[in-house]
Amino acid sequence: MNRVRIATTWLDGCSGCHMSFLDMDETLAAVADRIEIVYGPLVDAKEFPDGVDVTLVEGAVGNAHDREELERIRERTHILISFGDCAVTANVPAMRNQFKLQDVLKRGYVDNVSHHPAVPDAGVPKLLERVRPLHEFVAVDLFLPGCPPPSEAILLALTDLLEGRTPEVQGKTRFGA
Repeated sequence: MNRVRIATTWLDGCSGCHMSFLDMDETLAAVADRIEIVYGPLVDAKEFPDGVDVTLVEGAVGNAHDREELERIRERTHILISFGDCAVTANVPAMRNQFKLQDVLKRGYVDNVSHHPAVPDAGVPKLLERVRPLHEFVAVDLFLPGCPPPSEAILLALTDLLEGRTPEVQGKTRFGA
């Protein structure tokens, strides 16, 4: 039997959605013989692979590297899941949107630094003017809200996908919880 190739990753977020993924504990083991996790924080893969069936992407798009990575993931993934409130709405990372980008950089790298204050211009990804959710850059196939989504909702989505059904997560998760 061919196993479903699953990947997870996070962009501009806290990794809380991945913690909820891990909270599936033994229920994840129940589907382990049907899936192969090919990329994520628990897999020693340096580059996102081709031919991924399902990818859960946590976090918002806040810099040029996030955007490039998301576009690469979309090209190589059949079903892309916007995983958690940051991915769905930009949530907490978007709090910086209320300020001018130059003011944010000055505050973080000049005003609050006692040694060598300077905004970096090399070796770090260029911040986008605004932090935005995934669907503003690529097509998203499923939105799984929550901060983080409950492990039961993640398992329901994965199980439905494994069974060839479109996941129906409404009422199983909600924004902010």
